[in-house]
Amino acid sequence: MDGMMQEQPLIVSGILTFAERWHPTVEIVSRTAEGSVHRYSYADLGVRSRQLASALQALGVAPGERVATLAWNGYRHLEAYYAVSGMGAVLHTVNPRLFPEQLDYIINHGEASIVLVDLSFVPLLDQLADKLSQIEHVVIMTDRAHMPSCKLANVHCYEELLDSGSRAFAWPELDERSASALCYTSGTTGNPKGVLYSHRSMVLHAFASQSPNSIGFSQRDTVLVVVPQFHVFAWGTSFSALMAGAKLVFPGQGMDGASVYQLLREEQCTVSLAVPTIWMMLMAHLESVDGDLPALDRVVIGGSACPEAMIRTFEERYGVKVLHAWGMTETGPLGTLNHLQPKHDALDADQQIAVKLKQGKPIYGVDLRIVGEDGEVLPHDGETFGRLQIKGHWICSGYYKLENDTSVDADGWFETGDVATIDADGYMQITDRTKDVIKSGGEWISSIELENIAVGHADIQEAAVIAIEHPKWDERPLVVAVRVAGSTINSVDLLAYIGRFVAKWQVPDAVEFVDELPHGATGKLNKLSLRQKFQGYKLPTAD
Repeated sequence: MDGMMQEQPLIVSGILTFAERWHPTVEIVSRTAEGSVHRYSYADLGVRSRQLASALQALGVAPGERVATLAWNGYRHLEAYYAVSGMGAVLHTVNPRLFPEQLDYIINHGEASIVLVDLSFVPLLDQLADKLSQIEHVVIMTDRAHMPSCKLANVHCYEELLDSGSRAFAWPELDERSASALCYTSGTTGNPKGVLYSHRSMVLHAFASQSPNSIGFSQRDTVLVVVPQFHVFAWGTSFSALMAGAKLVFPGQGMDGASVYQLLREEQCTVSLAVPTIWMMLMAHLESVDGDLPALDRVVIGGSACPEAMIRTFEERYGVKVLHAWGMTETGPLGTLNHLQPKHDALDADQQIAVKLKQGKPIYGVDLRIVGEDGEVLPHDGETFGRLQIKGHWICSGYYKLENDTSVDADGWFETGDVATIDADGYMQITDRTKDVIKSGGEWISSIELENIAVGHADIQEAAVIAIEHPKWDERPLVVAVRVAGSTINSVDLLAYIGRFVAKWQVPDAVEFVDELPHGATGKLNKLSLRQKFQGYKLPTAD
């Protein structure tokens, strides 16, 4: 017996239709590549997105065809989100921070016929022009006055192209299971891999983001979206914030501490999302100007583990709640968020911090488990380490055009590549990537735990821990650290400090101080680069 309820497809254009109808005056603020600050409303976004969809259709973009973007966070990029997916084509966001060889691979593998490119990235695209034979049109996201010279063929001015489109364009009613967007992993090992999202997965993810146990945007929020729109769609914020009727603030390419602080203050932002490296820059700036954050209510920190010192600084010094989160390109991206339970209210500050350091509990729509090397499901005791697996409504079922794909097992569990624990209350904690975990004398040592401890020292700005081969113990940890400016801390003192928090056998064997650590295209520490740099390194305990 079937139910007797109305049914409408879960499609991206439905979010925009709702937003412009019921929150038409809500503001979208963008720093632009031209140097100005642009302001307009949800209603304006709706009109311009329809015009862009109409104009792209006139250029020959058909349903299922890929349209690539190389762009910072801004209102034009947001228009592309809704125009491309809404018309039935596939939005292909490309991470411009990747190496040219990876960009070449990604754009060609995705088979985009059109590229929408920010002014900042026209020179980058120029370098690749000879290798992108399938590109039929290039749209530079600016007005006629700022159009640059370039060697690209079939170039269009975004504003002129948009003006040629019809405001009366009607969003088609699409199959909710049809492809909506394509995003590639950062490709730290091998070629980047494509994740193809459906309309259904994106809308369900946006719904889940609205849960009080998730990010929980509301129409009272002003959201500074620092996490890039080319990085898993700004963690879904470009959809979930519109669903909530929240004001959006886009920083463009200004993601340094001073620029982020200026927007937080001037726009009175209540919530912001970014990776730890962004917040490190903000905190350094706050310290330099003796600043404060009176309007900011909460920050969402993901992409890599949030150090304890960062949580304490946000919450104890600035009164800002930290939401520690975890997810991946392959998970849409949100998998877990960390909110304390009522029983945690009775704990002291240090005990609460111990909980907050975990990546949190699954939000409705996904399920987690940890398994051993032989695939057996491991207990949720908070101590047992295992390979983290996930399944759910917005988890990828396999990679785009990848042969011999073994990422998902027969029961639908996706192999994340993370090593984690899950405690009795369901809080998951990433202890490492499977390729980064240090296996010493048959025991696992968490590089992430050691990094967080090291960064907790007042004289350490940033730290990474990697495995070094050892003749007796197989592998031992090496700390690679950046001192705070003016600090003279030495390796003996740092190792003694770390030894206060872990068992003796887990204390790293050595420390190397560097001026800066390498980061990947999404802001994460590039440990592959560090392992290559320190290949053949001889530990003092190796004799």
